[in-house]
Amino acid sequence: MNELDPRTSHDSTGLIGRDRDLKFVRSFFNDSAVQGGALLLSGEAGVGKTALLDAVASAATQDGARVLRAGGVQFEADISYAGLNQLLVPLFDAFDALDPVHRDALRVAVGIGGGPSPDRLLTSTAVLLLLREAATSTPLLLIVDDLPWLDRATTAVLGFVARRLVGSRIGFLSASRVGSDSFFESSGLTEHRLQPLDARASAQLLAQTHPDVSPAVRRRVAAEARGNPLALVELPAALTGEQRTALAAVPTVLPLGERLQALYASRVAALPRPVRELLLIAALDGTGDLAVIEAAGGVRAVVDELGPAERERLVSISGLTRRLSFRHPLIGSAVVEEATTADRRRAHQALADVLTDQPERRAWHLGEAASGPDESVAALLEQAARHRIRRGDALGAVAALTRAAGLSPAAADESRRLAEAAYIGADAGGELEDASRLLAGARLVHPTGQDSLHAAAAAAFLLINRDGDIGTAHRLLVGAVEAGDHGYDAANAALGEALHTLVLLCSFGGDPQLWEPLFRAVDRLTPEVPELLWVTIRTFADPARTGAEALPRLGELLAAIEENSDPAWVMRIGTASLYPDRLAALRDASRRVVEQGRAGTAPVRRHLGALMDLGLDYYHHGLWDEAAELAREGLALCAEHDYRFFTWYFHYVHALLAAARGDTETSTALSEEIVGWANPRGVRGAGFFAGHARALAAIGSGDFETAFRHASTLSPPGTLAPYVPHAMWVAMDLVEAAVRTGRDAEAAAHVAAMRDSAMAALSPRLELLVRASEALTTPGDDAVASFERALSLPGPERWPFDVARVRLFHGERLRRMRATTEAREQLARALESFEQLGAAPWAARAKAELRASGQAGPAAAKSGPVSLTAQELQIATLAATGLTNKQIAERMFLSHRTVSTHLYQIFPKLGITSRAALRDALAALDANDGH
Repeated sequence: MNELDPRTSHDSTGLIGRDRDLKFVRSFFNDSAVQGGALLLSGEAGVGKTALLDAVASAATQDGARVLRAGGVQFEADISYAGLNQLLVPLFDAFDALDPVHRDALRVAVGIGGGPSPDRLLTSTAVLLLLREAATSTPLLLIVDDLPWLDRATTAVLGFVARRLVGSRIGFLSASRVGSDSFFESSGLTEHRLQPLDARASAQLLAQTHPDVSPAVRRRVAAEARGNPLALVELPAALTGEQRTALAAVPTVLPLGERLQALYASRVAALPRPVRELLLIAALDGTGDLAVIEAAGGVRAVVDELGPAERERLVSISGLTRRLSFRHPLIGSAVVEEATTADRRRAHQALADVLTDQPERRAWHLGEAASGPDESVAALLEQAARHRIRRGDALGAVAALTRAAGLSPAAADESRRLAEAAYIGADAGGELEDASRLLAGARLVHPTGQDSLHAAAAAAFLLINRDGDIGTAHRLLVGAVEAGDHGYDAANAALGEALHTLVLLCSFGGDPQLWEPLFRAVDRLTPEVPELLWVTIRTFADPARTGAEALPRLGELLAAIEENSDPAWVMRIGTASLYPDRLAALRDASRRVVEQGRAGTAPVRRHLGALMDLGLDYYHHGLWDEAAELAREGLALCAEHDYRFFTWYFHYVHALLAAARGDTETSTALSEEIVGWANPRGVRGAGFFAGHARALAAIGSGDFETAFRHASTLSPPGTLAPYVPHAMWVAMDLVEAAVRTGRDAEAAAHVAAMRDSAMAALSPRLELLVRASEALTTPGDDAVASFERALSLPGPERWPFDVARVRLFHGERLRRMRATTEAREQLARALESFEQLGAAPWAARAKAELRASGQAGPAAAKSGPVSLTAQELQIATLAATGLTNKQIAERMFLSHRTVSTHLYQIFPKLGITSRAALRDALAALDANDGH
């Protein structure tokens, strides 16, 4: 894959015009040999990246380092871990130094062992351990050329390794063409751009490589080449003898890319036909394995046969590794373009004939060799797609299924395969535009096939994402399930996928009637309902009534989470774990999915799901800054990949956090945005989430009447609404709002409903809410005992915000009962938690209660009157007049977030919890100042 022959680009001191670049790279890796490091080299095609890699490799070897190399191959990009195989060939014998789990995973990944497909993270870790072990005796330098053309699986592993080299004796150097798309995640890694040669270096390179060309022609070539070393070396070689000495005879130069492509095509066309045939086989094979080329080409001494191509410097052949590489990627492309369609089919067929021990590659070559519909080849490609999806290679599976569809003689089979490709594209691959195109193709070829389960599941997903049309998506999927020919076989993969998708649609819809067709289908499954589906329905649909019975089986699934790292499986267990508050049990697994998503190795939809689960997990456990960061990442992903539907979920997390921190305006705006989007589309489930944030924001601002109204939209007082699990999360809010607005009967009725449900059995946090709500409605001294029972539950501090709220309730009740010492203890602990969380309104309430008990809170311990800065006083005064944060920001030339931050600080200083109290607090402040 060399861009320049090192022999034509070096002088006695090194690469021409590359002294600074070479010095930079060498110094970087001289350090990295001790400290570890990764450097990404980039530049335009032909700028000399490969030559620089060769020079660095030579220098590193002379310095005593061991160099491992690999190069991306355009026609090898669909073969998972092909690049990793290249890189690790010299270390195959060292695999036994690893523990059996990592050794076996690595052997399967690189194709020298058998067994189930390993998890991507396990493979990545195995590679890192292997390299660290190899580097204990000798520093290692990994060099990867044409990084964007490596297969996706390898780039994911290399991205993982490159970020974990600090402290090792391993360096990583790669080269990529500027502007090329790559699955390699480069963010945060050092990059070095290789620039074109300057005029002086260009002239020197031309004089050295083409001394017979006249200076005038050299200047013309230099002007056309624009400092590109490959063009400087190759363009004069295409000139005739007369053109080399006469400026007038030099032809008009084409743009660089087209010119070089044309140049290679002419050089390839000049080769003898047998040589071109072997080069075509090599280009289509992509591995460079001479044994495969020999077998497919029917020759014995392939090195001798390829002599003319080697002499023309089109290829390089290593006798040691028995591998061929094209000196520039465009050469392989030119070979393929010069061949006829018949030539390419024959070459693919020849490769298929010799790759009998590699079914996936053989199927692909057979597909390319086919001249028309062929069901046997289509079936092989479909089988190859199954293998790829099990390895997590969604895009490879889509490609194989799409090709299989094109070879299907029957329209129904073509439609089915396109529909499955569309489903995989939407569900696993996350490429919505491609999924839409494939689905449209499936319907075009076979309109009656559109009700297939895969087609319906893909269509449902696209419908809700584009239009949020829950009703249509639900009807479409239910119709496909009820009309399918699956016989309700629980082992039918397509049926299982459809039912899990239906679970989410029912939840999004928020209408109890939507669940009925799902329950009918599940009841008909034979021989039994799959474990995860059974658990999910009970803990997610109506957990206040059915969740407790599924907890033991959910616990078993969570205990085995490390054994199945499939992102889809992790996300489905997350769905089952949401309302029983078990998300923390799969936190590590969810983090891995997020890491894989960031590295481009987990589907976007699964990446989003993991961010959702972690966001709510972190919120409940008091990791609010982390939850906000994850929500921001989720919104950015939704925008980048056009996942419009899921933006409401991340807005909900932000709305909750804003409500808890006292930014009522922001929380309300986000909640209104959710409701305004969800209501017209029938996404009632999103409206319930928004209702939770609205109720919390109203409580924080002291508006208990509004809080009661919002909480009641989820569930009327006196009942936990069926199939509205979020009603459990808002239950204590409803009870508090009812008590504070004099609705004692409604509060007591709601507590009775909570007590009669399975809510307390689902999780310690939910039991805390039930017991605290009981205490809120219990009169006299009995309330104290109820609060104590609530706070004595196991591990309450895991839920810091909920526990602090209960302590605040307890302290308030104790103070009113004149149990001052006990009240101060509860209020002080609540205040400490609220301040740590940044829950400003609740911290202000706790401080006010402490002051009422005769003890100043921590912030009020200082002597002297309350003081506001000039800017704080101006913001408070404007807020007291009824202006919004945005209006205040516009008047003061600030951002609305700055205004919000100041108000967070102002409220506790003044001992208030809402804007409504600002006017009186400022008046009191003025009176004190006057006094």
